[in-house]
This record gives sequence, C-alpha cells and structure tokens, in this order.
Amino acid sequence: MRGKRMKNVTDSFISLISFAEGFGLNTNILETNIINLSVVLAVLIYFGKGVLSNLLDNRKQKILSTIENSEELCKRAANQLEKARARLREVEMRAREIQVSGYSQIEKEKKDLINVASVNLKQLENLKNETIRFEQQSVMEQVQQQISRQAVQRALETLNIRLNSKLHLRTIEHNINLLLAMKNITD
Repeated sequence: MRGKRMKNVTDSFISLISFAEGFGLNTNILETNIINLSVVLAVLIYFGKGVLSNLLDNRKQKILSTIENSEELCKRAANQLEKARARLREVEMRAREIQVSGYSQIEKEKKDLINVASVNLKQLENLKNETIRFEQQSVMEQVQQQISRQAVQRALETLNIRLNSKLHLRTIEHNINLLLAMKNITD
C-alpha cells in the first residue's frame, strides 16, 4: 500500500511539474525566484505531507514496538534476575547447611577421636599396671628363689661345720631305731 501511495505522489508531482512548465515554471533551482520556490514548497508540503506523515507514523510504530520489546525484555531480565537471586539464596543456604553440617561432623569426629584416645589410654594404663604387677611378681619370685638358695646354702654350710662323725653316727642310730620302732608297731 505504501508503494502504491508513493507512486501516486510521484506521478502527481511529475504531472504538476509538466503542467507548471506550460505556465513558465522554472525548474532550475538556482534560477528560481521566491514565488516559484513557494509554489514548489507548497506542492511538496501538500503531497509530501502524507508521505512524511506515513514515514513518521511508521517510525513512531517502530519506536513504540522497540520500546514494548525493550520493556518485555526488561521484564524477562528482571524475572530471570529474581530467579537467579532466589537460586543464589538457595545455594547460600545450602552452603551454610553444609558448613554447619561439616562443623558438626568435625566436632563429632573430634569427640569420637577423644573417646577412642581415652579408651586406648585406659587400655594402655591397664596394660602398664599389669606389666608392673607381672614384673613385681617376677622380681619377688627371683628374690624368694635367691633367698631360698642362700638359706639352703647357709644351712648346708652350718651342717657341714657342725656335723662331725660322732653326730653323724648318732643321727644314723636314731633313724635306725625309729625305723625299727615303726616296724614293730606295724607287725
């Protein structure tokens, strides 16, 4: 439609120029006078008003359309921004939960390690005490054995010193008499 209107305006303008040439209209712009220019301007304004109006209307529509598109894009961008902010809040909350959970887990593991260390320490203490008791018993047994050996050795030394042949014979006679007495009792 616009092309048809432009063709009509152009045709009208050409026919006006050819009509004006019959009246002596000077079409050379450098040689024209004020009246000729006024007529040409009036014709241009009359016929170009529609074209200019259409061009301005089209431009206005394009600008309005661009503004509407921009506003729609702005709304979409604001919506996406709000969604991104909401997602960021969710991620931050999850990060805080993970951090708190991590601290809780660290504290739990710390307590578990302390408990295990405490149990191990008690076991080591018990093992140490048992080892000390065992070593004490071992030392006591060694001391008793040594004392026993020394006592037996002193007794033997004392016997060897005091035991002479007379005492030895008397002990043998005494033991023989005891054996005989036991034999007579059993018979």
